[in-house]
Amino acid sequence: MESILIHPDSPEQLKTVKAVLKALKVSFEPAQVGLPAHVSKSIQRGISQFEAGQSISLEEFTKKHLSE
Repeated sequence: MESILIHPDSPEQLKTVKAVLKALKVSFEPAQVGLPAHVSKSIQRGISQFEAGQSISLEEFTKKHLSE
């Protein structure tokens, strides 16, 4: 059988969709949409580094990583 992924635009739409699925006795699994753990960890590390003053300008980054 085919599955579908639904993207409601509001909490009200989500509530309505769940109610319709329950009324039709269609099984469904709620799933949280989010970033993979390694990406979230990397973002948090970057924020911590920035807050600690460990950052460089775009110009510095370009010179360091993109110059030939």
